[in-house]
Amino acid sequence: MEVISKMKRSLFLLLTIGVLTLIGCGKTGTPGTQSGKQTAEPVSEVAVNWCVEHGVPEDICAQCNPKVAADFKQKGDWCKEHNRPESQCFQCNPKLVEKFAADYEAKYGKKPPKPEGM
Repeated sequence: MEVISKMKRSLFLLLTIGVLTLIGCGKTGTPGTQSGKQTAEPVSEVAVNWCVEHGVPEDICAQCNPKVAADFKQKGDWCKEHNRPESQCFQCNPKLVEKFAADYEAKYGKKPPKPEGM
């Protein structure tokens, strides 16, 4: 009786693992998606360093990285009104969106995803 119970548990465990393996966790994004959010289209390997949420390269995104923000503040490049670097403040200078988009397009050969909320 105990052997049958152990076999049932083992079978149940194997089936559970098999089902979970087949369905996966449901995530389709790759590293580079911001704040755990997924974009409508999967992020390509080329765009891994692009912050879709804020429309700038991820490695200089002061809104996602407090250390980067501190560096911009220390340099005096900070928009207090919008709480981001002046050099990335799309509200104060909308032409910056075009600048970052052009940089992205020159590097990757296609237009970047639009920043959220734009």
